[in-house]
Amino acid sequence: MRRRKALFFILLSLALVFIQPVGERASACTLIVASGRATANGRPLLWKNRDAPDVFNKLMYFHGKKYNFIGLINSADASGQEIWGGLNEKGLAIINSQADDLALSQKKFDGADNGLFMKLALGECATVDEVEKLLQREKGRHDLAANFGVIDALGGAVFFETSSEFYTRFDTADRKVAPFGYLVRTNFAYTSPDYHQGGGFIRAERMSHLAEMAQATGQLDVRFILQQAARDLNQEKLHSYPLVVSLPQDPARPLYINTNDTINRNSSVAAIVFSGAPSPQRADLATMWVILGQPITSVAIPVWPYAGQVPEVASAPGQETCQLNAHSRKVVEFLYPDKRGRMPQYLNVTRLRTYGGEGLLTKILRIENQVLERTAAQLAFWEKKMEPAEKVARFQSEIADFVWQSLLLEFSDLK
Repeated sequence: MRRRKALFFILLSLALVFIQPVGERASACTLIVASGRATANGRPLLWKNRDAPDVFNKLMYFHGKKYNFIGLINSADASGQEIWGGLNEKGLAIINSQADDLALSQKKFDGADNGLFMKLALGECATVDEVEKLLQREKGRHDLAANFGVIDALGGAVFFETSSEFYTRFDTADRKVAPFGYLVRTNFAYTSPDYHQGGGFIRAERMSHLAEMAQATGQLDVRFILQQAARDLNQEKLHSYPLVVSLPQDPARPLYINTNDTINRNSSVAAIVFSGAPSPQRADLATMWVILGQPITSVAIPVWPYAGQVPEVASAPGQETCQLNAHSRKVVEFLYPDKRGRMPQYLNVTRLRTYGGEGLLTKILRIENQVLERTAAQLAFWEKKMEPAEKVARFQSEIADFVWQSLLLEFSDLK
């Protein structure tokens, strides 16, 4: 009897070691929505670092019920049943973060339909107000537990804290709600009846500090989000700033950090940033920037629903993952080399900062800066003259191919 009890407690202890809160295991994203009064270019902006157990992502082009759109999907989701962020031809973009504190536990709901709802919204809605009407129409029909971020071509920029039974709108146009024109969310809801069920408080605090600095200095734009926020590795609670601290002299004792509570997390699998359209008449200029992989391991590419397709290196048939995402996973393996126990949470900072002599991020950002500059010039041209969809498709493919070939060249030794 004693031996059975002893075995029981051993097994229970082992189980507790590996059990994580559902929100952390399932999806723990970091988001911002900003109105034009907060951004550098005067247009709304939306961002999501996607943290999820599905590490393989790709893009897919959809023909929706009313509108066509581009969505970020899990690579194994061959038919694209769920969308984890997307942009439609009317300039409406939507993202989400899991909010377990809005889940209806009595119904055993956990937000399983968050991705299904976003696909529905992209195919049917052109404005923030239409998304709200969709929430009203679909009340009680879906298992929802999310912070949905939405922007549109009218300049709308809001969060909807949403459960399957109710939602609350947080509008950046309301100065009482968003005094500086932007809102940050992670994995808890301000309307939750129980804050203890949420998560991501450390990331929310860090991102709030970053956004405050960027907005105050006129830097809140796509470049800032991609290159500073999405790739942020600082942990303010621990006073950990790994990109500026001195590295150990002994190469056999590299510097590691735990990235479980940083914005760029060990579980980050993609980043998407949406730059809003200047007007409903030029919804074709709304841009979706995507990093198909952990942000510190790859380069952002721009895509447009107006193009009518997505680049080949960002998509793949069936359940295959795309080339850009597959390459990112090789870099992840290099940066997180120890697979024992909880060591997959630990990033080898020495490798990150010394790879190839100049450091991995230096190589990544050099490629990405070229992409940002070429795209800015092209968008300026398109603002003056609306090009045929075929030319837009050709440009986005050329940019994506440039990124792909540049990554192969810069990281040729990573197999």
